[in-house]
Amino acid sequence: MRGSATDNEQSFPGEHRAPGPSFALRPGDPVLVTGGSGFLGSAVMRVLILRGLRVRALVRPTSPAANLTGLPCETVQGDLESPASLRAALRGVRCLVHVAADYRLWAPDPAAILRVNVDGTRALMRAALEAGVARVVHTSSVATLRVAGATAPVDETAAQRPEEAIGTYKRSKTLAERVVEEMVARDGLPAVIVNPSTPVGPRDIRPTPTGRMILDAARGKIPAFVDTGLNFAHVDDIAQGHLLALERGRVGERYILGGQNLLLRDLLAEIARRTGRRPPRIRLPRAPLFPLALGAEAVARLTGKEPLLTRDGLRMARYRMFFTSAKAERELGYCARPYEEGVADALAWFRSAGYLA
Repeated sequence: MRGSATDNEQSFPGEHRAPGPSFALRPGDPVLVTGGSGFLGSAVMRVLILRGLRVRALVRPTSPAANLTGLPCETVQGDLESPASLRAALRGVRCLVHVAADYRLWAPDPAAILRVNVDGTRALMRAALEAGVARVVHTSSVATLRVAGATAPVDETAAQRPEEAIGTYKRSKTLAERVVEEMVARDGLPAVIVNPSTPVGPRDIRPTPTGRMILDAARGKIPAFVDTGLNFAHVDDIAQGHLLALERGRVGERYILGGQNLLLRDLLAEIARRTGRRPPRIRLPRAPLFPLALGAEAVARLTGKEPLLTRDGLRMARYRMFFTSAKAERELGYCARPYEEGVADALAWFRSAGYLA
């Protein structure tokens, strides 16, 4: 793996070394990964297994398990809303990587997102303290950072207040991050926080909101765009950043794990180029789209399917959500490959999995 020197690790192109590990991982150390069957979680699983750790995945009974097929890992069933299952999953574990989250930008019952992302995180961290876990990596999000008014890519110092967050998902991730920070300060929770940007790449099995956008663009279903921008990173690089945070991160610190800042129109153009389609040329103003988003949400309440267009999404699109990973690069040795590789790997996986003809 990037930034390590043991025989069972790989090196990555463009690797640069950070100072030595601040937390000594031992071969065979037992590690629990929550959300291990998901998009990011399964990438983290692979990185930790290659590092020579003994990895246990906490998965819900209803979660698709295809991403774990063939991996030499233990799987235990549990749920962030079931404290008893969390205590059982943590038994005998030295490290915890908490990736699981309700990653929906819209839900018919917003309280469900808060229960999983906030209350579930609190219950898991309490269980980790009771189990004597030696190191925790909490997967937060750049959604917890304030982009309003930014004139340059945002760093870890731009923490937003929960009331500033747009939408339930961002508010839930911000509240969960505050829970972890409070438990570090008050209870001595040995946690490092990572803030991934927008992951792209293989094994987006659900898919995530970003994966659905890539699929729709590849199918020619996005004829226009709004003027916004995001930070995109290959999911495997973000996963590698989790391992680096586990070994080198400072307890109580946050680290942005991102890639390239990119306008949405440029991402759509890259997808069009790789799928032989014409890129969208029409830039839409946001204001006239709000009634359409309201209608899409109304339909979603009837069908139970997440709408592609939401009012919160339009509110977020007002800003260019650009970030810098300079701190993670400097302190952890993190680096990210070009975003085009993530797009290519995502499209290749969607084709192989039957999502694209």
